[in-house]
Amino acid sequence: MSLLGPLQLSRAYYYCRRCACGYFPFDQQAGLSSRHLTPAAEEAVSMAGLLTDSFAEAAQKVLPTLSGLRCCESTVERTTEDAGARVGDWLEQGCTFGKATPWSWYKDKMGRPVAYVSVDATGVRQQAAGGGRAEGRMPYVAMVYNPPPEQEKGEGAQADRPQRRRSAAAKAAATMQARYLAGLYHLPELGLLLRRQAAQVGMEEAEVWIGLSDAGNGLDDFLQNNFNRPSLVLILDFYHPASRLEELARLYHPRQKEQAERQAQQWCHVLKHEGGEKLLACLHALAAPKGQAGRDKYDETVGYISNHKGRMNYPYYRSQGWHIGSGGVESACKTVVGQRLKLAGMRWREYGTDNVCHLRALFKSVKGQWQAFWARQVNKRSIFYQQK
Repeated sequence: MSLLGPLQLSRAYYYCRRCACGYFPFDQQAGLSSRHLTPAAEEAVSMAGLLTDSFAEAAQKVLPTLSGLRCCESTVERTTEDAGARVGDWLEQGCTFGKATPWSWYKDKMGRPVAYVSVDATGVRQQAAGGGRAEGRMPYVAMVYNPPPEQEKGEGAQADRPQRRRSAAAKAAATMQARYLAGLYHLPELGLLLRRQAAQVGMEEAEVWIGLSDAGNGLDDFLQNNFNRPSLVLILDFYHPASRLEELARLYHPRQKEQAERQAQQWCHVLKHEGGEKLLACLHALAAPKGQAGRDKYDETVGYISNHKGRMNYPYYRSQGWHIGSGGVESACKTVVGQRLKLAGMRWREYGTDNVCHLRALFKSVKGQWQAFWARQVNKRSIFYQQK
């Protein structure tokens, strides 16, 4: 089946009597899939499977209208998952797609080129083999990216509110270069793959490396272990402590919404413009809110700020012109994973989760990655340094 309709092929068949297996050499050379699709038809089917709300919608509505291809839902599902499995296999074998293309890294206020890396995890609901529910899985989403310099939003308290994160992240994501990886990885395995992507876009040419995360379990160690050099700066996403401060403020003012908002804005302003140490001093000067829940939240927030204050030097980061929010990777969790795998009522098997994540990450990456994969422009490169 091709984009122009069915084709009849007569080609040689090879059969091995010893192992009782056979194959068509021409099929491998031409890139024909096991579903009897040409490469162009397989790409169209996989793209429809990735971008629609369901494999059934892709088979019944999208493909017949846009390409004239008619196939069943299971063919779309298996073709999409097969392509994703191939992406994952090639990445695991040390491959990258297309030619090495160093990026023109944006510069900070000191005139130094700056590269960013980030990683996060997002939950996907699972289905057991018999159709019942299963424990959810957490695919990782990792990225190396080149965002434009962050625009100053004014010095008012409103500029420090966590609610501004979504719109700012969306605007930055629309203009930045990014390479994504996503799937049910173990962090050591993911680190090796991300270093290869970083090498292909010339991350070594950047003078400063920024590692942004929400300090989730193992994420800072992941960044430190895989991108360890003197210029690496680990920054805690500003909006995570800001959200905790909002929760604490509501406990201080449970029936006064506006006063709670003003208190949270004041703390966030201190955190952004004076740093974690100053905020910690402000909190220590206060008595805990009344009630057990208030005391627990106060202790939790103070402990959180104390543990991460070394990555909360936001006044310095901003003076250098660096981003202080991990909105890029949070947006990636939504666009790479959430928009296809986390729709209402969806449940996945592990292999479907992993393979669709691989393919979605490739599709959402900077222009050229998707095209190189389907054109079989695959090359194996060494990583730019070995892990110690």
